[in-house]
Amino acid sequence: MSTYLPTLKQLQYLIALAEHGHFGKAADACFVTQSTLSAGLRELESLIGLTLVERTRRVVRFTPLGLRIADKARWVLREAEELSELARAAGKPLSGDLRMGVIPTIAPFLLPRILPKLRAEWPDLKLYLREETTSAACDSLHRGHLDCILFALPYHCGDVESEDLFEDRLFVAFPGGTRPIPPISVSSEGIDENRLLLLEDGHCLKDHALAACNRPELRAEAQMLGTSLHTLVQMVDNDLGVTLLPEMAIRAGILANTNVMARPLDADHPARRIALAWRRGSPREKEFRLLAEALRTESAELAAAA
Repeated sequence: MSTYLPTLKQLQYLIALAEHGHFGKAADACFVTQSTLSAGLRELESLIGLTLVERTRRVVRFTPLGLRIADKARWVLREAEELSELARAAGKPLSGDLRMGVIPTIAPFLLPRILPKLRAEWPDLKLYLREETTSAACDSLHRGHLDCILFALPYHCGDVESEDLFEDRLFVAFPGGTRPIPPISVSSEGIDENRLLLLEDGHCLKDHALAACNRPELRAEAQMLGTSLHTLVQMVDNDLGVTLLPEMAIRAGILANTNVMARPLDADHPARRIALAWRRGSPREKEFRLLAEALRTESAELAAAA
């Protein structure tokens, strides 16, 4: 058996340096001084007897072995965290810290309406929220930075378990002066590809919208300019085009104080599926399913009250 085992703190320092590529930023992420982090890594290298990080004035460069150990360290730390979660999950459910990622096309529209009820129902739950695009959220989930994510399907997020919460229908938003005004809905064939405004790459809503329309030419012709749904609405209000919005955003009042009008999209699959996901095999699976049920119930009540 090896006479030396790295401490979890040393592994945390190594991972932070690998992720930030800078001693100062890595130290800040670990809430220690730069000298403390540097000393911890030197002790790790000394006891292993190998160099993991090449240090110069301007560049921090990991050796091939250093990169391999950093990757393995992420898994070790995640497993260590789940050891403590096993004991905690056996006690009171939905209590303590929970880090949840939420995508930008959900966070501002659903969370302000649903979090007060969650806090009232689960007062011992400390929910830390992190808004990220779907790709970044899935990566953070697998790296152990997040415990679960609230996102939209379909999307391939790797080896995860998930529970569908509800369907979020897509609407076509157009300038108020449009004539004739669609009375009930707008067919995907009726969307002018030269005036379609979508979110920038990285937002899964763009892919969901294009898939719902089922018109391959839209992907080539659509103008992907918006950094957020609020930006798209302002562009439509200035008669720069039309866009697709999720129903939750419309219910949350995103069209307030604008002349923008919206009608349901008439298509074969005119909705995205909102879901909660977590790492497969997580010891907190029962808690996440309990949280999913609470989110599903609260969302249904909001929809019924709308």
